[in-house]
Amino acid sequence: MGDVVSSHLDESRREMITARTRNVMKEFSAMYEQQYAVALFNSVRFEIEGGGGTQSQLLHRKDPLAGRSIFSGSLFQYLEENRKWRNRFVSVPDSYTINLYESKTAHERGLHPKVTINCAGYKALTSMEEYIELINTSLPGIKGKVGSNPIIKCATPFPLILWHPYARHHYFCVLTEKEQKKWHAVLQDCVRHSNNGLSEDSTVQTPAFTDAVRLHRQAKGHYGTWDMMCGAPSQILANLVMETLHADLRNMIGPRLKGKMQQRQKDWMLISDAVYRQVLSQTTGQYRALVEACEAKKAPLDARLRTDMDQIITSKEHVISKIRALVLPKAEQLLRTSVQPYISSILEALMEPTSRGFSEVRDVFFRELVELSKNSLNAGGKEKLGENMERLSMLAFHPVKMQSCYEKVEQLNLEGLQQRFDVSSPCVFVNRAQILMSEQMDNAVYTFEQLLHQSLEPQGENDTCKTIQRCQDRVLKKYDYDSSTVRKKFFREALLQIIIPYMLQRLSPSCSPELPHFKELIFEDFSHFLLVENMFEEVVLQSVSKDIMMAVKEAAVQRKHNLYRDSIILNNSDPNLHLLGETPSVDWTNKFGGDEPQGSAGGASAERGSGRKRKQVVSMIQLEGVPLPYESCLEVPGVELIPEEDAEVSEGKQEIHEEDEEDLPIHEDPKSPDSVDEIRDLINPVMEVVLPLSEEKESKLANGTEMTTGTIIMEDGVQEEVTSVTTVVENVPRQSVRDKTSPLSLLQQLKEGKKQEVDQGHQEKAAVARNAEVSAEKSDSQFSPLPPMATDSSSHDDSGFQSPCNEELDGGEPQSATHSLNGEDKVIDLADVEVILP
Repeated sequence: MGDVVSSHLDESRREMITARTRNVMKEFSAMYEQQYAVALFNSVRFEIEGGGGTQSQLLHRKDPLAGRSIFSGSLFQYLEENRKWRNRFVSVPDSYTINLYESKTAHERGLHPKVTINCAGYKALTSMEEYIELINTSLPGIKGKVGSNPIIKCATPFPLILWHPYARHHYFCVLTEKEQKKWHAVLQDCVRHSNNGLSEDSTVQTPAFTDAVRLHRQAKGHYGTWDMMCGAPSQILANLVMETLHADLRNMIGPRLKGKMQQRQKDWMLISDAVYRQVLSQTTGQYRALVEACEAKKAPLDARLRTDMDQIITSKEHVISKIRALVLPKAEQLLRTSVQPYISSILEALMEPTSRGFSEVRDVFFRELVELSKNSLNAGGKEKLGENMERLSMLAFHPVKMQSCYEKVEQLNLEGLQQRFDVSSPCVFVNRAQILMSEQMDNAVYTFEQLLHQSLEPQGENDTCKTIQRCQDRVLKKYDYDSSTVRKKFFREALLQIIIPYMLQRLSPSCSPELPHFKELIFEDFSHFLLVENMFEEVVLQSVSKDIMMAVKEAAVQRKHNLYRDSIILNNSDPNLHLLGETPSVDWTNKFGGDEPQGSAGGASAERGSGRKRKQVVSMIQLEGVPLPYESCLEVPGVELIPEEDAEVSEGKQEIHEEDEEDLPIHEDPKSPDSVDEIRDLINPVMEVVLPLSEEKESKLANGTEMTTGTIIMEDGVQEEVTSVTTVVENVPRQSVRDKTSPLSLLQQLKEGKKQEVDQGHQEKAAVARNAEVSAEKSDSQFSPLPPMATDSSSHDDSGFQSPCNEELDGGEPQSATHSLNGEDKVIDLADVEVILP
């Protein structure tokens, strides 16, 4: 594998990649420095003038996942190095990165993970069909089929694949369909939060970065949304470099790849991953240096802004009025002919699935509260309340429980409008809506927690259910208002993201040549904060904002969308509630002394300031009937050991026992002994050994047994007392069981006049049986710890030795039965035996 990469990525090509990355970063750095000053101006102006939207009715939790991990468990990973499947322990912390460990023990010891996956830019797939479709786009002219020699052979029918357009792909599989659904929900949540974009807390760096990326792509002719605007800034910049570099390298290296179709695809994925890692390392270092340089200039720029803010604002308004006179007529004409007829269609396509998703969030929250009331009532009031509330507090971050909400938004479809407005895919809007849904769920849960905690202080245990009901109704009303406000803001932003790039692309050819003339109207001291390109975009935005606002207001009147009209304002309607927002989160487990909720104790042992083990949001999956040794890093089991789809799966917490060894044998679970003989075997085990004997010793022991006692030294040095039983048996052909005389045949012979012969034969058999019983009784009385030897012809003999008392049954001559124990010989006369026939 390394040879393929090194042969196609020689020193000259690596230098070309470095130079291309340096050029892109140089262009981006110039734009970032300009946009940094503009963002600083907007931030300081907002700080001075104030303003903002409506106030949220629900409370916001400051650190929702403090002391939490999302999920941990075991699954099988495909190792491309040796083309084998290995079991790996996976931990998903609150950062939503995926850490893979050799075993659970390695994770608990705090060792570094073998692999850490940042899911930004990835897609979580559950079938080889989806994966093959994406792989076929990697190399032009090379199309693979699912049925013909796939790239990898999954060990189970339930794969999980993380696909990335540039970076390495990761392959996993699990044993059941239910396990696959849970893991897929977790992986999707990791991708969703990694793609969430940059932090909005940074009011300068974030807008400066996003505007610089957007302007850089527009300079290259790329307008519209961009799927790879995800992850950390360094990852976004690496994607920006790879957007053009990847295609050039593919055309350069692709025709030179050797081998079959699947092998060429594998080689190209390895080469692409190596290039991406090289680019990412460069963008990380260069972006860090760029931010440090801009931050060093922030203080003097901030001081100048605060001194000359009024003059800067006046100058900006003067220049914008001049630009508006040039741009507005053209923008209005384009708006009437190409935009307004489609606004309602775009809005309807966005609102239908989004409203269903937020409605599902409300329903899930309501169902959980109903379940909370039932559990509190049935469990006797507050005794289980702490446990139930601890579980409810993480509802918004439970990927499986939130999956039904997320699936509603995934139905968003912009087909038909997508091509017209250059929207690459609706994934950008789907991901944003899902993040907003998760935030609204957490706000509702947190508000309910604070209200319930405040209300339970003076209440008695008998009023718990009524208190829960009152808090529930209060929170649901606030959720309805907040969800309406959040959705309307989301619709306005989505419409702007779709329409503004389209209008800029149409207006730029005629307006851009005129823009440099407006720079002469800006004072040189203010030129850092006022850029004509930004003011041109502001004019275009203002031209379409009125139509977008009107469209959203008209939609709010329709009952099917469950939107509040803007005239309904609930600002400061509950001031006492917002005072609760300053209090820390309630620790329900310690507050009410409840037990650790099932499934909340995480497998992660990383500790925070409290020193406690981190709790886990999603419960484990326990497979019944799957041997524990498969929880260690063994090779994947054979197909015959994999449970069927309908295997029983319990949702409870599972303690996974990991083994450090790679190849341990699989033992069956120990069973309880079913008989006295088995108990004796457990106390004094019998080992059967076949040893050759000399002729002299064999003649002494012919058809008999000899018992001796002694001690042996075991491997661990402990002396054990053992009893040796030696049995010598003549090689006499044995008669089949079917040939033995049955009681029915004896009666028939009696009827035919052969009673004397039958009596004689039956007496001989009875004597043998009686001799066996006497011998067994004596053996049990004197050697009770020893397991009895098989001396009855009707008993099942597992020892492999033949009793001397069975010789008569095998067709030999009748002999006197003897049994030697402790040197005593007792002879039983066959004539003294009484035979009773039925």
